[in-house]
Amino acid sequence: MGRRGRIAAVIGGLAVLGAGAVVLADFSQVGRTEPPLVAEAERADRVLVEKAARRLTLLREGRVLATYPISLGFVPEGHKAREGDGRTPEGVYAIAFRNPRSVAHLSLKVSYPSPADAAAAQAGGYSPGGDIMIHGLMNGFSWLGRLHRLKDWTQGCVGVTNAEMRAIYARVDLGTPIEFKP
Repeated sequence: MGRRGRIAAVIGGLAVLGAGAVVLADFSQVGRTEPPLVAEAERADRVLVEKAARRLTLLREGRVLATYPISLGFVPEGHKAREGDGRTPEGVYAIAFRNPRSVAHLSLKVSYPSPADAAAAQAGGYSPGGDIMIHGLMNGFSWLGRLHRLKDWTQGCVGVTNAEMRAIYARVDLGTPIEFKP
């Protein structure tokens, strides 16, 4: 290998190491901070998820604060009925928990299953599932950015980019109603 080949190999090796370091830092959440809530006048008092339109809208007193394109569960049609079905719920729930150390950047937990969801699952003899979230990209995969929207990929959650998740997280407090429409 000539001098140019060795230089190219060193540069290539450094690029691979650098990319690996970026992915590792993203995966281990190095430097991640929890965005503070914005002033109450700019917080959503309602979140609307329109599954068919692949859109999440933040509203305050009927006024649109922001809209975001989304990815859904890998089987997006229909209401979530059981654990592992890949569906995103339909109906009205609430934001139950804010997780700044999520495995998917940041996340907001949805109050699924409702008592009715749990009763239906129990009557059918199966688990309704849970841990339905609005979340960013899985840690280590932030480099995907908007490409995540090419396919519904979550287990039933609502996926957005990390930058979008930071903006949503700052505008949605505990107890905020969230409606999922077909």
